[in-house]
Amino acid sequence: MAHRTPDWLLERMTLGELPPEELAAARARLASEPEGLERLAQLESDDGATLAKLPPSEVAAEVARRRRVVEASRPVRASSPSRRWWPAVALGVPVTVGLVLLMVLSQRELPEEAHSPQAVLLDTTRTKGLEPKLLIHRRTRGEPEPLGDSARAARGDVLQLSYVSAGRRYGAVLSVDGRGSVTLHFPESLTGSPELKGGTVSLPSAYELDDAPAFERFFFVTSDAPFDVAAVMESARQWAREPERARHAPLPLPEPLSQTSVTLEK
Repeated sequence: MAHRTPDWLLERMTLGELPPEELAAARARLASEPEGLERLAQLESDDGATLAKLPPSEVAAEVARRRRVVEASRPVRASSPSRRWWPAVALGVPVTVGLVLLMVLSQRELPEEAHSPQAVLLDTTRTKGLEPKLLIHRRTRGEPEPLGDSARAARGDVLQLSYVSAGRRYGAVLSVDGRGSVTLHFPESLTGSPELKGGTVSLPSAYELDDAPAFERFFFVTSDAPFDVAAVMESARQWAREPERARHAPLPLPEPLSQTSVTLEK
């Protein structure tokens, strides 16, 4: 009987802990399982709200404790790569959504198959079952509110943007409003590095909507190779001069680049 991919392995995928070869093999295995890719996509979608509810300053110690629980339950590998993301927590670097997800998922009792050596037998076929996506949550007095395409928003709304790289190595997040203004959200500058992290990653700064009319449209541009962020921004500025085109048409980008967008109605 084929083994179902264990939850602890899904956690490692969302945390970006797996080397590229193991990540590709894990995705291939999920693609062959009933609803396998859907399980991973659901974890990556849900953890955006989790991060907003659990700020890094409050969860770092607990995450460290629960990480030891997960580490103890994994099969031992002689060639297991070292982990380098804990110093970032100690230095105050914002924690990614995937890190907090580890804390939440670890509260469940680990299944027996997590202790089985057979649980790590993976094939090496690459899959394209997951696509890059952009997540938007509106801050509220209670739980953060996820906003999908065509959701209503208003001046003063504070938005938290997150991305799912889905294996893409480079990317940029930008937005266009009803006045034709273009804003770069990631990287933080035109000369900044557009390298993406694995799993679901929340951008370090939230974004407050101004009084621009009609709409605010957010784009996630991705690529497997480095690209010129400044050139993408300049192309977007020229394109955004026609509001209706900016509201509905795709960005004019070179063929190697791909894009996804979320439009908020105002």
